[in-house]
Amino acid sequence: MSYDPDNIFTKIIAGDIPSHKVYEDDVCISIMDIMPEAPGHVLVVPKAGSRNLLDADPEALAAVIQRVQKIGNAVKKAMNADGILLRQSSEESAGQTVYHLHFHLIPCHENVKRKEHVSGTTANEELAANCEKIK
Repeated sequence: MSYDPDNIFTKIIAGDIPSHKVYEDDVCISIMDIMPEAPGHVLVVPKAGSRNLLDADPEALAAVIQRVQKIGNAVKKAMNADGILLRQSSEESAGQTVYHLHFHLIPCHENVKRKEHVSGTTANEELAANCEKIK
């Protein structure tokens, strides 16, 4: 399958769909995941369009992974996490549901189980508060 430029992330990047924006520059946008597995779950979405990791431009990928690291450190600190789970799914069999490359940064705490990703949305007030903490 080819990349469809009319996906939810291109609409968020364009400002057509609201989001809780943690970070943005010319390379990527980082937003709060509305179905977080843990409080502070953030998505890092490259602005360059690609279906997933398998077809991404290597130079664009190199630039975005630098932002993933920077934002991951901010998430860990802001959420007082013991660690960060970085996840990127490529293709349906791997769990990809939105076909625009993106990275999940999920704060992890010792002895605290994460929720299922599709277990429900989180209140806007909580997302906004966590977004401000991470910024």
